Amino acid sequence: MTRSTRERIIDEALRLFAERGYAATSVAEIEAASGLSPGAGGLYRHFKSKYEVLAAAVNEHAARTRAQIAETLTEMSAVDPSVDIEERLAHLCKAGLAKVREESELTRVFFRDLSQFPELVAIVREGLLQPMFDAITTWFRAQPEYAGADLDWPGIGAVLGGAVVHYRLFQETVGEPPGRAERDRFVSSWVRLALGLLPRPAVQAIG
Repeated sequence: MTRSTRERIIDEALRLFAERGYAATSVAEIEAASGLSPGAGGLYRHFKSKYEVLAAAVNEHAARTRAQIAETLTEMSAVDPSVDIEERLAHLCKAGLAKVREESELTRVFFRDLSQFPELVAIVREGLLQPMFDAITTWFRAQPEYAGADLDWPGIGAVLGGAVVHYRLFQETVGEPPGRAERDRFVSSWVRLALGLLPRPAVQAIG
């Protein structure tokens, strides 16, 4: 699909912010990357300022994340319960890895620049990060195999979700995965840990 000028500005601005930093990116550079005449003021036909472009990117990514999470949970809740629990867990882990990868540009901007904009940090926290952790908690609570597990699910979601986020962030910042464990090994280990949360009879049945 052809992107609108507004969409191009947001996408290219976020890419430049991720590559160079917010302060080091000029409006003229955003215009040039968006296919507009640099310095001619084309950006200001859609946004009042560079900050407004950043805020729009953050808000739109947050809105998209909320929609994606709702859609993913609906799809995963519709999975036939006869599908093996290991397969369902692996799908959950892979979906999390894919989502963190999708937000890699915004993540770099978040750690480099957003501390100066606490209102945008709040949007990322409430619109992207917490919903991802909440979704993990919601998913586990909905699985019949975990029905008898008396656990602190928000805490478990923080540990398992944090592992997924850390895996992608480490890979992007260091250039290789943590422990040099490639993705399939990470997913397999993540699933094994999650299986350890099953109530004791279910663990014995799987073994």
